[in-house]
Amino acid sequence: MADAGVEAGQGPAPAEEGAELAAVIGATVPTGFEQTAAEEVQEKLGSASRISKDRGKIYFEVPAQSLPQVHRLRSVDNLFVVVQEFRDYQFKENKEDALKDLEDLVKKLPWTDPMKVWELNNSLKKKKTKRKKHHLQSTASREKLNSDGGEEGTGQQEASKQEDCAQNAAGVEPAAGQDTEEPQGVASRNGEEEEEEDNEQSDAKEELQAGSGSETKGGEGKTGEGDAKVLKFRVTCNRAGDKHSFTSNEAARDFGGAVQEHFQWKADMTNFDVEVLLNIHNNEVVVGIALTEESLHRRNITHFGPTTLRSTLAYGMLRLCDPQPTDIIVDPMCGTGAIPIEGATEWPSCYHIAGDNNPQAVKRTANNICSLLKKNENKESSTSQGIPLDIIQWDICNLPLRTGSVDIIVSDMPFGKRIGSKKKNWDLYPACLMEMGRICTPGTGRAVLLTQDKKCFAKALSRMGHIWRRGQTVWVNVGGLHAAVYLLKRTWERAEEKRSFW
Repeated sequence: MADAGVEAGQGPAPAEEGAELAAVIGATVPTGFEQTAAEEVQEKLGSASRISKDRGKIYFEVPAQSLPQVHRLRSVDNLFVVVQEFRDYQFKENKEDALKDLEDLVKKLPWTDPMKVWELNNSLKKKKTKRKKHHLQSTASREKLNSDGGEEGTGQQEASKQEDCAQNAAGVEPAAGQDTEEPQGVASRNGEEEEEEDNEQSDAKEELQAGSGSETKGGEGKTGEGDAKVLKFRVTCNRAGDKHSFTSNEAARDFGGAVQEHFQWKADMTNFDVEVLLNIHNNEVVVGIALTEESLHRRNITHFGPTTLRSTLAYGMLRLCDPQPTDIIVDPMCGTGAIPIEGATEWPSCYHIAGDNNPQAVKRTANNICSLLKKNENKESSTSQGIPLDIIQWDICNLPLRTGSVDIIVSDMPFGKRIGSKKKNWDLYPACLMEMGRICTPGTGRAVLLTQDKKCFAKALSRMGHIWRRGQTVWVNVGGLHAAVYLLKRTWERAEEKRSFW
């Protein structure tokens, strides 16, 4: 596929009668990990990706029937189908003229195939929702019902199983409401849960007046296949660049007005069926239709802490250190367990150890492991497979692990903002690096560490140069904060046991 098949002024080629419907997919990914996402797409879908100039986005082409596999990608946050892309769109200098051009654009866009892709995506979502409801209502697993109609156990047994699981994992009681996902907007370290690029991205959810809200969302309540239903929509405009004469809100408002006129849809900012995306980055314009309602990074965590890391960022960090079968992978400051849970899910042939000095963090991680086990049991089969992951409460500076026994360390270090302080980091970072060096295998061991306190980390690393050699550095945007992910290689030198660092 050449250049993701999206040349300026072209949308995906119209599907001929009987031909396979192709979709050009746009994906938002953690900034800095665009290349990682492109590699995953190539590996799992066999498609080449084009990395956008607008950081945090990639584009690739797949057959529409591959949508389920696209949704299972581990490195992407949100997905949309591209209606059309313009690499060098010439905006008029006058605001009214520029907005009028955007309005006129709506009628010229090739909406037909992207809307077919959206409909297919929607039907997949509905099937998934039905399966979820079936699991919640039924006290027996799907496989048991299919094979012999026997019941596995009652809801009470399920609950006690989960409680036992949490106690086994960490010796703690599970918190209430294990199966409910924390509402969006939950505070997380450095705003990871609501991460955005720090250019102007007005969530111009935009500013058409909301409709009456009488229809149900996503086509629920539709009585038959042939029934006409007035879809509800909103336009979201993300704009970056200082040479535009209009704001995101104005672009979304006028573009949205033209979409409403073209399709005769009803505008609704909150209870919408279709989200039309207008992404403007300098002279690059991409029109798309959202395929995800909620970011895919919210896949593993049900119990959030103040420093919950996005699962997509955790995946990118793990992939950087290239885990091999039988590797022992440790996260010594695991928080709510985002990194080790992602690791155990995607690299089950490795053994993962999560630890933290905070008992509350250990409890949250144990509950997150439990929720994942229960979800896997519902999804896979009536017998729980388990995951290769243990959680321990410990002191990061005195880890109960043998010297040289660990292959990989992956951790999100305290930024000194919501957890700890910048002042404490000056003692903590060198102590951590020394202890990590002790447990890591000389010569082959590696560490991938995320921090926003780059000055302190650089200083600590310079003092630990005899045991850690810096490899690749990935600059990432974490909730508007400029952070860095460091790949470190363990030298052959034996780690010192002394505790004096400066």
